[in-house]
Amino acid sequence: MHPASDPATWVDEHGDALFRFAMLRVRDRDLAEEMVQEAMLAGFKSRHQYSGQAAERTWLIQILRNKIADHYRRKQREVPASDLTGEDDFTADLFDETGHYRRTPGRWDADPGAMLDREDFRRVLADCLSGLPERQAEVFALRVLDERAPEDVCGILDVTRTNLGVLLHRARTKLRSCLEANWFGEG
Repeated sequence: MHPASDPATWVDEHGDALFRFAMLRVRDRDLAEEMVQEAMLAGFKSRHQYSGQAAERTWLIQILRNKIADHYRRKQREVPASDLTGEDDFTADLFDETGHYRRTPGRWDADPGAMLDREDFRRVLADCLSGLPERQAEVFALRVLDERAPEDVCGILDVTRTNLGVLLHRARTKLRSCLEANWFGEG
């Protein structure tokens, strides 16, 4: 264990950041708390392996990221029927019969990284994520928020590359509509 690391301080120093990280990915307060507790426990059990090469919070977030991926792996066989169906109803309002936008989406000039640092934006994003079907939210969290490789996401969620693309497209389209309506004020 790195001499500067003190597990007794982890909850006070990193608990809120870990909880926010988990909430954006699992969209359920109780589950996010459980994931953070599991990550803290795993960190405590493996604290002798922490060398101090990465920041302590970064190390704990990586443990949490792995715990969340494990959670998704356990749930991989529980695919909601709504995610297996064809086109979503909402897309009829967005696209015409040729597949083009009925109304061109507004321009987003803001820096996405800077927006994620804002508490009010994270709250709106979490609300928008909570409106997604569960499978789409899982795909978005793993692929976009955690920046996992497509083959990793396919393995974790047991989906084909094609299905991953469809789920990710639907999630992004719904999130865009939600953010335009609730954050950018263009909806």
